[in-house]
Amino acid sequence: MKTLLLVDGSSYLYRAFHAIRDLRNSRGEPTNAIYGVLNMLRRLHKDFPAEYSACVFDAKGRTFRDDLYAEYKANRPPMPDDLALQINPLKEAIVAMGWPLLEIAGVEADDVIGTLAREAEKSGMRVVISTGDKDITQLVTPQVTLVNTMSGETLDVAGVEKKFGVPPERMIDYLTLVGDSVDNVPGVSKVGPKTAVKWLTQYGTLDTIVKNAADIGGAVGEHLRAALDWLPQARALLTIKCDVDLPMHFPDLAPQPQDRA
Repeated sequence: MKTLLLVDGSSYLYRAFHAIRDLRNSRGEPTNAIYGVLNMLRRLHKDFPAEYSACVFDAKGRTFRDDLYAEYKANRPPMPDDLALQINPLKEAIVAMGWPLLEIAGVEADDVIGTLAREAEKSGMRVVISTGDKDITQLVTPQVTLVNTMSGETLDVAGVEKKFGVPPERMIDYLTLVGDSVDNVPGVSKVGPKTAVKWLTQYGTLDTIVKNAADIGGAVGEHLRAALDWLPQARALLTIKCDVDLPMHFPDLAPQPQDRA
């Protein structure tokens, strides 16, 4: 079975920057994010040999989620200057290493990854997604696995259920209930992972929870009923788009010759 290896470059960028203490070249320019990400990419190719691969970044500018919700990601501080200085040299180095690099305007890296993963899956391929973003757990299937090189964690279908208490196909419902503070998407007030898992175990799906909202007692039931109008929008914000119109497809993602110079 052929393999497609997809890397969530935007997820690793910040993690590499913060994981490695201040690192600079002879000209005093910051290089910690560059060093961290390039080492991670080398290790991935070694650990997960793949016929096709791509490193995917968020494109600059607004996405459809910003149009859905003006406060989307509004809580994020501006990118540190020392990280911003490394973005273009890092991308040049990734391409020189032979990795196809993708940025698609109007959507996020997750949406590009989701679209390519589903396309490859339909063609009978195995997909390995390297990310530290829990939102991407919604893409896991028997053919799609997540790996986190920073923590050494691998999540297959059983792994997602063990970690979160719900299977991958219920992760959107789970995230909608608990919210996503990283992306500034509120969930149901006072509802944490335990309550979300309890409800999803009892009722099966978010839609069924909503239908039975009147029967859920206590303060948490009141919070649920207060959030009913918001939940469809939260779910739309947290759902990875898997039908992006891409200018390329997985057969275009074969490794390119390295530009060693």
